[in-house]
Amino acid sequence: MSCLRLLILLLLSAASFAAVESSSPLTADEIMARVAANQDRAEDLRKNYIYKQHVHVVTHKTNGKLMREETTDYTVIPIPDGARKDLQLLTGRYLHKGKYQDFSGEPRPDADSIDAELVDSFRGDLTGDIRRRPDHQHGVHIILDEDTHTKDGIGGDLFPLTTAQQKKYEFRLVGEQMFQGREAYHIAFGPKNKHEIDWAGEAYIDRQEFQPMLVFTKLSRQIPFPVRTVLGIDLPGVGFSVQYKRQEDGAWFPSSFGTEFHLEVLHFLKRDISLSLDNHDFQHTHVDTKIEYGGGLR
Repeated sequence: MSCLRLLILLLLSAASFAAVESSSPLTADEIMARVAANQDRAEDLRKNYIYKQHVHVVTHKTNGKLMREETTDYTVIPIPDGARKDLQLLTGRYLHKGKYQDFSGEPRPDADSIDAELVDSFRGDLTGDIRRRPDHQHGVHIILDEDTHTKDGIGGDLFPLTTAQQKKYEFRLVGEQMFQGREAYHIAFGPKNKHEIDWAGEAYIDRQEFQPMLVFTKLSRQIPFPVRTVLGIDLPGVGFSVQYKRQEDGAWFPSSFGTEFHLEVLHFLKRDISLSLDNHDFQHTHVDTKIEYGGGLR
């Protein structure tokens, strides 16, 4: 056999082997490793965007009576060490002496009440730990993300997708299917330590770009019986769903977030709480972009 013929046979064999290798299905861990790498890189792309964020939080008694609701609108602006939220609008209503009172702007009325503190706490915890600082010069309240693990205005603990978070979870490939018009992997996940209370749930991953399209979760196990009975603390039904939207430059952003759950503390405080978040009006910015506090860009 000539050297040329032998070389051709070797090349054909190598090509055939490569084709078999490339067609081998990815495991759940391999899929999620690519997702983690993309999530880590996506943080840099997301820093190039200014967008609007709409948050709505409501508390009810278990009999359905509305206790308090608040709606906040922010402009979210990237800064070197995180994101800055400019509060554009705050409106709400609350039950006061048997009657509902509407309000707008800060300071919030009855801010020390249980329901006002619940609204403020869950809005802060679920959308990222924040602090308020009045900017009297521009007439707005600036909110700075202090938690470096915050992901685009949503608490970093809610994202079992990055390299650091994935270390705590195990993943299972449920299957492949069309989702929102794109080919997707359907992944189930839960904590590696079965004794821990953490997030468990499912995710749809874009098959081409290995980016999350939808993630929804619940607690991996019920709060222990002694905690529920002795301390009277329970969170039945707690969980969340996050929808993602692809931008023109390939950056994927959390576009919507939602959760509804029941809260019980020390047997006497019982509330049904719902929170929804919507990120919209994404604008790609540049290094020389300047912010006008009137709401526009120049």
